[in-house]
Amino acid sequence: MNQIGGFFELWNPVLLLVVIVVGYVYSRLVAKGNGNSTDESVSGTQQLSFYFGLALFYIGQGSPINFLGHHYLFSMHMLQQTLLYLTVPIFIWIGLPAWMVRALLLKNSIIRGLFSFLTRPLIALFLFNMLFSIYHMPFIMDGLMRHEWLQLGYHTVLLISAFVMWFPVFCPIPEMNRLSELKKLAYIFGNGVLLTPACALIIFADTVIYDMYTNVTIPFAHLSTLDDQQLGGVIMKVLQEVIYGGTLAYIFFRWYRRERNEEEDLDAIHTHDNMNPQGGNWNRA
Repeated sequence: MNQIGGFFELWNPVLLLVVIVVGYVYSRLVAKGNGNSTDESVSGTQQLSFYFGLALFYIGQGSPINFLGHHYLFSMHMLQQTLLYLTVPIFIWIGLPAWMVRALLLKNSIIRGLFSFLTRPLIALFLFNMLFSIYHMPFIMDGLMRHEWLQLGYHTVLLISAFVMWFPVFCPIPEMNRLSELKKLAYIFGNGVLLTPACALIIFADTVIYDMYTNVTIPFAHLSTLDDQQLGGVIMKVLQEVIYGGTLAYIFFRWYRRERNEEEDLDAIHTHDNMNPQGGNWNRA
């Protein structure tokens, strides 16, 4: 493949610096919170999840995936969107403790009210999928790609809506956890259904529907522009099924483990009561 861009085009050092700073601030907040006995501690698994989410964000937005997706390959653009909107928010929410989210989003009454409204399950569900579907309308996407700042603004709003969409499923704040596990399963299933039309439009189109990719020279042999477009739809749909399927399994087994632990606790209480019918004085004469 020919050289298609310089180092600063393929790798975004400014974004890398931002990611490093965010990771450092997070580590300092975690160290401070873990040292305060009044706050819940952040486990190593949570911290690893947050850092992994940051790494995925940089891979999606600051690596050659972003450059290739914007200039050459629609399939890379769809891979980028899968990483940013369907994967990154999961790991970030898992890595954020409740006290940190409260401090960042719930201290200000205006932000708290707006966040509480947007994260209502039905609103969160339809907001993301509506914005995602609108973005993939050919005239919308072509127009945004021609104007860098408009594209950046829309992608920022779409990323925020993705975090909002995943919040009801991986809610770190107990008092805002509105959905039972059964409802979370239905919520994820509904997401999969609403995301399907945009993928189907791309996969089954028999012509190139995005002007921005019509006259580009694809830097890979034996891959036509139409094949690349259909491959992008397949990548999004297959990875979406894998991610949503994994999320469903995660929720189900977490639900199963909690129910089983509760049953074991009840059995232990009943066993204790049967052995001590008079409050522990059954040996008293």
